[in-house]
Amino acid sequence: MGVDYAKLAFYIAIPLGIGFLGSFITAASIMEWYVTLSKPFFAPPEWIFAPVWTILYIMMGVAAYLASTKKASMTPYWAQLGLNGLWTPLFFGLRSPFLGMVGIALLWISIALTIKSFYHAEKLAAYLLIPYIMWVSFALALNLAILLLNP
Repeated sequence: MGVDYAKLAFYIAIPLGIGFLGSFITAASIMEWYVTLSKPFFAPPEWIFAPVWTILYIMMGVAAYLASTKKASMTPYWAQLGLNGLWTPLFFGLRSPFLGMVGIALLWISIALTIKSFYHAEKLAAYLLIPYIMWVSFALALNLAILLLNP
């Protein structure tokens, strides 16, 4: 069985599209709001987020493609993708570190459930999501620190 390149492109395009749409909200808010927030010592420079997320979105798409070819349950994947897309409007759109914290905590749980689901069907698909949950763990800590530093 060969690679279905159209299906692979579809699975990669969906998370990239969600990230692209979120970038409009983020870009508007970064210059007006995010730069004014107190941030912890471990906050990375703003420029790092776009390339990291682009790589993670591509890995997510490849993982989803691989899992779908093995008939894995895709429900947790679509749930985490929805929560991923929701975080940006919560944090940057509403300018609410608190709602962002709630959203990212739910996102982390849904990623863990996706990894578990994918692992049973296609281990490589699960492994491709490990950098994603690590980055979201870091983002969760950053979100929490921003929440605490900006009461």
